[in-house]
Amino acid sequence: MNFAPGYKAGPLGESSTVDSLEKQLICPICLEMFTKPVVILPCQHNLCRKCANDIFQAANPLRQSRGSTSISTGGRFRCPSCRHEVVLDRHGVFGLQRNLLVENIIDIYKQEESSRPVKPAQVEQHHRLMCEEHEEEKINIYCLSCEKPTCSMCKVFGQHRDCEVAPLQNIYERQKTELSDGIAILVAENDRIQALLSQMEELCRTLQENGHRQKQNVCDKFDGLFAILEERKNQLVGMISHEQDDKLSYVRSLMRRHGDHLEGAVKLVETAIQSMEEPQMAVFLQSTKDLFQQISTMAKASNMERPEPGYESMAHFDINTEDVAYILRSIDFNTGSQGEEGFDLNERGENMASLAAVDIDTERYQ
Repeated sequence: MNFAPGYKAGPLGESSTVDSLEKQLICPICLEMFTKPVVILPCQHNLCRKCANDIFQAANPLRQSRGSTSISTGGRFRCPSCRHEVVLDRHGVFGLQRNLLVENIIDIYKQEESSRPVKPAQVEQHHRLMCEEHEEEKINIYCLSCEKPTCSMCKVFGQHRDCEVAPLQNIYERQKTELSDGIAILVAENDRIQALLSQMEELCRTLQENGHRQKQNVCDKFDGLFAILEERKNQLVGMISHEQDDKLSYVRSLMRRHGDHLEGAVKLVETAIQSMEEPQMAVFLQSTKDLFQQISTMAKASNMERPEPGYESMAHFDINTEDVAYILRSIDFNTGSQGEEGFDLNERGENMASLAAVDIDTERYQ
């Protein structure tokens, strides 16, 4: 794999070529791009010298170290890629040969990357958290078994040695994508719920309007029935009043006639009594002729017209309202299919907001 300093990938293959190159330049220990100097193992696998030294120190804990850089008098460790045993001389990891080709490729790659726009993920790499157990190690891998970020040393020698791990960047991008999808689902669901709430608010307004309209309709229908009942009541009361007035007029006329007859009879009795006091027989006999005639006429008039028995009764004006009252109590809404328990808009598959079916028919009662 040869790269010249001026090498540039084509527009279509640039992304895949760069990704493939970057994978070849990743250290199997820190899972980051090799940090110079890069050493090549006898098995031809590459490691950062610092990572190689960390593995060597972990495999040989009794070796002495000087200052910040470990100096060993020989030892051995296994390659993290192929598990081949690497035997070191007295110079330790400093005796391993540097891989100048890989270092040159890293320089070329970084030059290419410097000309590209900086991505947020790349900026964040400078602010990575450090491992709590290995303070000098960055958290660069993700333990799939424990579901937590960790460092390479924890995977090689620490508590995640037997766990399955993956590069932190891969899990970051995957979970970020999953979270983005989850957010999109929630937003879509929230939009759906908001639309449903708006529909229900409109449903409430429609229900109020329809309910008010139907209540007004029922009131109008019953007002119409009240008007019919009032009109019929006035007609029946008028019929009773008319016959009552006729009978009263007839009886009062008879009372006047009988009163006049009584007044005349009283006067005739007074005249007759005065005639009986007449001492002269001729005068008495002359006056009694007319008196007898008047008394005879008055006696015949005493058998004058009178009301028939029961004439005062108005019982024939009685009315029976039980049937009408039953019908009025039976007034109900026209629903098309009336059951024992009333109507059910849901069973009829109608819109719950529609109260158009709540109507009453009063024509049959008119």
